[in-house]
Amino acid sequence: MSSRKGQKDAARVVREQLARERRRKRTLWTSLVAVAVLVIAGGIGWAVWSSQRSDTFTAPPGANEAGTGIAYGTGPVTIDLYEDFLCPACNQFQQTSGATIDQLVSEGKARVVFHPVAYLNRFSTTEYSTRSSAASGCAAKGGKFQEYAKALFAKQPPEGGAGLSDDELVDIGAGVGLNRDDFASCVSDGTYKAWTEHVTDDASRAGVTGTPTVKVNGAEVADRSPAGLTAAVAAASK
Repeated sequence: MSSRKGQKDAARVVREQLARERRRKRTLWTSLVAVAVLVIAGGIGWAVWSSQRSDTFTAPPGANEAGTGIAYGTGPVTIDLYEDFLCPACNQFQQTSGATIDQLVSEGKARVVFHPVAYLNRFSTTEYSTRSSAASGCAAKGGKFQEYAKALFAKQPPEGGAGLSDDELVDIGAGVGLNRDDFASCVSDGTYKAWTEHVTDDASRAGVTGTPTVKVNGAEVADRSPAGLTAAVAAASK
């Protein structure tokens, strides 16, 4: 009796082990299938999201050939400025070196391409970076991009809030000489929001990870001081 009981116990242990092994395999396969489903669903979701993104945009007058920024000046050296109108460091850069850049342009030494990127929407409750960038496109359409960009920095709102309203953006435009009705219509219609998206996406693909970023003939400039910019342009022109 003792021998038969031992055999039964041993058989029961083996059956339990086999059952646990089958359950483990079922759980593993279920997990693998779930992961595969998630991967496929994610791929489909990405495809749908990508298809919904607008690949078409209207670049404002004055944009460079690629439509990634507003160009001005005719100098032999190109200065690319990547700035966000909500960026405090960009505002400080403009106060420190903006006049130097203007001088390099006026002296025929440099051409500027200003890329108004929208990197800081997360620091605004109303996507101010996008709205202000799109409004600058409207200003370019009216021939007042530089004046408008400077005015936006002069009246830069703090991070973390709503930013300036569309009405306030329009007031700034009227203040630099833009036709109020035409400019207001452009801003309210969001005419250049797709362009802003294009500018921002292109900057990211070009390796721009923060603002301000300054490049001279395609090479990023570490020293963005007036002396550093002047030296970089001089070196690039040789």
